[in-house]
Amino acid sequence: MSGPIVIGSERSEAGLPAAMETLARGGSALDAVEAGLRRCEDNLDDHYVGTGGLPNAQGVVELDASVMVGSTRAFGAVGAVKGFPNPVSIARAVLERLPQHSLLVGEGAELFAEESGFARAELLTEESKKLFLSALQPSDESVEGERTAAQAGDELYRRTALELVNRFAPHDGPWGTINIIALDASGELVVGVSTSGYPWKYPGRIGDSAVPGAGNYADARYGGAACTGRGELSMRVLGARGIVAEIARGLDPSAACLAMLADAATLPDEFRAELRCLALTPDGRHGAAAGQAGSYYVVMTESSTGPESHPRSVLS
Repeated sequence: MSGPIVIGSERSEAGLPAAMETLARGGSALDAVEAGLRRCEDNLDDHYVGTGGLPNAQGVVELDASVMVGSTRAFGAVGAVKGFPNPVSIARAVLERLPQHSLLVGEGAELFAEESGFARAELLTEESKKLFLSALQPSDESVEGERTAAQAGDELYRRTALELVNRFAPHDGPWGTINIIALDASGELVVGVSTSGYPWKYPGRIGDSAVPGAGNYADARYGGAACTGRGELSMRVLGARGIVAEIARGLDPSAACLAMLADAATLPDEFRAELRCLALTPDGRHGAAAGQAGSYYVVMTESSTGPESHPRSVLS
């Protein structure tokens, strides 16, 4: 087994040092994932997770998050949470304090957060409100926020989102999910995911980030995987679970990620947009894949001085 290691998707750089610091002092993989994702959720420069995330079609920020523990495959998640800035911590609380359930959504998740002592906060910042009101104009960038080129599905999504915004009358006055996967000194493997979801989404929409096997999956025997981007595609192919299954069959992490993307590419989807994934094995091997060149993921080990970027393999 390798030493402690943590990997993350684009924009996880804000949280990876905290995750690695946790691992280096002997903390658990679950502690590391939570610490790293909380830093990302609190990063006001990131409008795709936590405070300042881009809102739904009503102008309300709704957050999804999940954590999965590889040794037990225990899973905790929340979806469509309003008014709480750190959904990853609520997801962990579901896993640890409410083991009879795995996923809470909406008002129920918010009630549980209150009962667990989490503080409410305003999530819609002035900057994210401005982006909400201005960012539906035609653009050659993808909706899903990773600075990739737009596809036909992105423009169709913008048009239908604008119809929703007009219907719901938003309040007066680059999204993309973040993945972090950690392997600790004991060999425990944990995957965590946090997002504000598709911007301008229909209220109550929950993507793959809160769904086990879709956006998040961990099995300490073989590996952990997570997805970002077009979550509806990942849910339809059980993307993260599929990647781990390919690793179990002998593929390396990058090849397993490419196999999942190839499967998703066969599905009809008029809103098709970029889908990406990454994976980490119990012996410290890692890899990632994307549909377009230019995407990356980041890695830290105990010897790292900072997050190290690695190119994702590209589906041909």
